[in-house]
Amino acid sequence: MEDGSMVIRLPGRSRGPVAFEEIGETTVLRYKEVHHFFFLPFREQPIFSTRAHVFQIDPNTKKNWVPTSKHAVTVSYFYDSVRNVYRIISLDGSKAIINSTISPNMTFTKTSQKFGQWADSRANTVYGLGFSSENHLKKFAEKFAEFKEAARIAKEKSHEKAELASTPSQESATGDMQSPFTPESVNGTDEERATPDISHNALPFPHGSAINKHWEAELAALKGNNAKLTAALLESTANVKQWKQQLAAYREEAERLHKRVTELEYTCSQTNVIKTHKTELNQTIEELESALKTKEEEIDGLKAEVENARQLQAQRDSLAQKLQETETRSRDLVGQLADLEQRLESNQLGQEAFLRNLRTLLELLDGKIFELTELRDNLAKLVEGS
Repeated sequence: MEDGSMVIRLPGRSRGPVAFEEIGETTVLRYKEVHHFFFLPFREQPIFSTRAHVFQIDPNTKKNWVPTSKHAVTVSYFYDSVRNVYRIISLDGSKAIINSTISPNMTFTKTSQKFGQWADSRANTVYGLGFSSENHLKKFAEKFAEFKEAARIAKEKSHEKAELASTPSQESATGDMQSPFTPESVNGTDEERATPDISHNALPFPHGSAINKHWEAELAALKGNNAKLTAALLESTANVKQWKQQLAAYREEAERLHKRVTELEYTCSQTNVIKTHKTELNQTIEELESALKTKEEEIDGLKAEVENARQLQAQRDSLAQKLQETETRSRDLVGQLADLEQRLESNQLGQEAFLRNLRTLLELLDGKIFELTELRDNLAKLVEGS
């Protein structure tokens, strides 16, 4: 190539120029046309990989997270056997979104069941990783602690070697600084981190309200899963179309190669050169058939994912219907309770009116009793006087 890059034939992939590129201390093989990246085993080797959503702290607020990848990407631990250091590296297409060297004073903090963070004073930032499960976060944290301890031991050994060498160094140690970011400065205070409560009109019937909230939470979770599955389904559909085009191209290439082999066998079947070409073409055909088989297996896997997505959609519709029924029942119960309260109020008003009438009758009765008492006294006086 005129620009000094090499052309490497990779079986099962579209062909194009390949160039070597340096990212920090890592040599990367860049495949220009399809933008695939491969870390070559020169100095650093990947020793652990996982997938996660990558974030960085907002440099202005020092509290909010800014996503650096649109989707989950591969995050790997690399070991440099020459420098005896460990690094965390992640690429999003052609962009290195994480390039962090692990030092003994770094700390990986779990801020939730699926999210963790660490501060890198050299990069003057804080990295955050969102995992798909708590188990993935646990494994990543364990590897971080393991490689941090290995970095500490390596640093101590280098100091011991420097002391044994008895050659005073004039260079000032520039060890990693403590991260200026605390968990509070990264995520805000406890009040800022708390999720604001959404106020609802309190229902007079507590049992119906609890059921309603339960189904609302399940529906919200299903909506989130449905959005992710829809995005994955769209991406898978696009990939299937691309792979079908590639498969058609592979079939055409295989047919052309078969025809070419036949022509070569008819033309010069006795020459060693033609035999060599035939062997190479047969090998290429085998590689294409292997790639075709791999793509067909991937298509089968995508079909299974689509079927799972449809099943989840059916479950979501069922839960939505149950939630609607629960809301209808709650409204009925609220109406019944309002009717009962109205009846109770009417009964109380009737009882108060009855009590007033009873007091009036008692007052009249007291007056009559007083008059009868006076009449009795007068009759008694008349009897005594006669």
